[in-house]
Amino acid sequence: MSDNRNGSSCFSQDARGTVCIDTHRVLDSCRDRDCFEGVRVYLTAFGEDILSSATNVRAKSAKILWAYVGVDEVPFNCGFYQVTVRYYILVELEACIGIGRSQTFSGISVLEKQVILYGGEGTVTTFTSGPDNNFCSIGNTDNMGTNGPTAIVETVEPIILSTKVVDCGCRSSCCESIELPACISNCLGADICCANNGTPALYLSYGIFSVIRIVRPAQLLVQASDYSVPDKECVAASNNEDPCSVFNNMPFPISRFRGTGNVNGTNDNQRGKGCGCGNK
Repeated sequence: MSDNRNGSSCFSQDARGTVCIDTHRVLDSCRDRDCFEGVRVYLTAFGEDILSSATNVRAKSAKILWAYVGVDEVPFNCGFYQVTVRYYILVELEACIGIGRSQTFSGISVLEKQVILYGGEGTVTTFTSGPDNNFCSIGNTDNMGTNGPTAIVETVEPIILSTKVVDCGCRSSCCESIELPACISNCLGADICCANNGTPALYLSYGIFSVIRIVRPAQLLVQASDYSVPDKECVAASNNEDPCSVFNNMPFPISRFRGTGNVNGTNDNQRGKGCGCGNK
C-alpha cells in the first residue's frame, strides 16, 4: 500500500510533473448590459427637504456599495440554477437652492436582475479540518459544507442615464416600501424617509455592464513546476531620499490617460466583497 502513495502526483527529477489541485471550475458564464429605467432613489428626511425646495437636481455619481448574490435550483430542469443579483447603489446628488446656492445630498437605489446558468448536478457533504476542530468539539458544524455551485458577479460602476423628479402630490404610489440591510442604510447617516406628505420623488435610470459565472469545487490535474528562488534582490526603503528624485524615476502612467482599453492597476471593484461604506 505504501508503494501507491503519491504515485500519480510525484514530481520528476527535474521538479516538473502532474499534480492534483483543489479549485473551482467554471461551468457556465454570461455577460450582460442592463438598463434599469425609472429606479426610485430613497432619501433621508434631510434629502427630501432639499429635493422639495430645489429648482434643479443632478446626479453627480453612483457607486455600488454591495451586491447580494443568490443561487436557486430551477425546478424540473436539472443542473440549471437561477442567479439573483441585487445591487445597492449609493448616489451622490446636487441640488440648486435659490440663486447661486447648491447643496449636495445622497440617496440609495436598489437594482435587481436574474439569469439562468448551468451549474452541474450532484451535491456532496464536505468536512474540513481546522484549528477549532478537535476531538472534544463534537457537534460543531463550522467545518461542514457542500460542493454546491457558487455564483460570482463582476461589474463596473453604474452609468447614470437620466434623472427625473416626479411631483407626487397626495398619491400613495410614490411611497414605495423598502427594506435595506443595516450596513447599507447606515451609509446615509439617518433612516430612509418615505412620508406621504406630497413631497416629490426622485427617479434615475442606470446602465450596468456585468459578467456572471457559476462555479463548482473540482479536483484537476495540472502540469506544475517547483517554486524557484527569485533572482531579484530586495531594495531597502529609505525615507531620506529626495522625494522629487523618487517621483522622477516613476514611469509615466500612459494607460491612465487613454480613452479606451483596460487599465492595469488596483481593482476598485473589490468593494463588492464587503457590505457598507468602508469599501468606497
